[in-house]
Amino acid sequence: MARPVTRYKQNRVQQLRGFCHAARTKSISKAAEKMALSQPSVSLQIKALERELDVQLFTRRGPRIELTHDGHRLLELARPLVEAIDQLDATFASLRESVEHGTVNIAAGGSTIQYLLPPFVEKYTREYPQVDVRLHNVTGKAGLVLLREGDVDFAVGPMLDTPPDITFHPLVTYEPMLITRRDHPLASQSRVALKDIAKYPLILPPKEQSTYRVVEMVFAEHSLEYDIKLEVGGYDVIKKYVELGLGISIVMSHCLTGADHLHAVPLGRWFPKRTYGLVLRKGRPLSPAAERFVEMIRLDADKARNGRRRKRPVKNTD
Repeated sequence: MARPVTRYKQNRVQQLRGFCHAARTKSISKAAEKMALSQPSVSLQIKALERELDVQLFTRRGPRIELTHDGHRLLELARPLVEAIDQLDATFASLRESVEHGTVNIAAGGSTIQYLLPPFVEKYTREYPQVDVRLHNVTGKAGLVLLREGDVDFAVGPMLDTPPDITFHPLVTYEPMLITRRDHPLASQSRVALKDIAKYPLILPPKEQSTYRVVEMVFAEHSLEYDIKLEVGGYDVIKKYVELGLGISIVMSHCLTGADHLHAVPLGRWFPKRTYGLVLRKGRPLSPAAERFVEMIRLDADKARNGRRRKRPVKNTD
């Protein structure tokens, strides 16, 4: 006769929740903080789960824990279940919301919030004044965390690599630009080479931002040494320090207004253009208000792209 299994507090969902948080954070203590429980409590839940499934889910590597092969398999099954249960209230509430009411949470970087989103936010809030729009100023990686945890409806920004659980809808593409003071030696050159740029100190965004990583990659590909003078956040701050003569910088074209006291040179020959777009979590339904916002952004972006195509001059073939 089979012996009945005694489950820890008879709560398999809580066991799986603790397991998923521990797998994501690679820490029992951090999983406990996330769940507002004690570390021993979460540890007992995971041990009970291992005992009931007759597997080892984690191995310890110093202060961190790593998933075993069986742990990875269980995570694939458990994460969608736990997320669905944790988001049940929000998902149900979103189904009951209308387009005219609710809250739309958007994750985006500082430059996206400042230069790309304003016309969309202005139009949306004018058409739907009863909807609260909340912009979360975060880096790309932090935005993905908020998106995966359900704290935002979608994100807007560039994406170098699209993870398998994410959908990316391109909106607009910008060109990389070299900016210098107007009296800088490079401002008088008719053509600027990458080796010329490497001679002068650079002012770049922090390392965790994509601009820094792209600049680092391009100089490495051409085996050029370079000097980063300052790391500062925000294109407006970067432009200010370039105007002061503290260095030169590489920025995207959308931050240049025409009123800047700077010399700008396109760098598409050396650096890749950057496409900004909508970042959505696959399989996660949007609230009616958020879905309408996404539709509006995509429609307006398509109109703008089509307008730019029509304005292109036609080559004379005579």
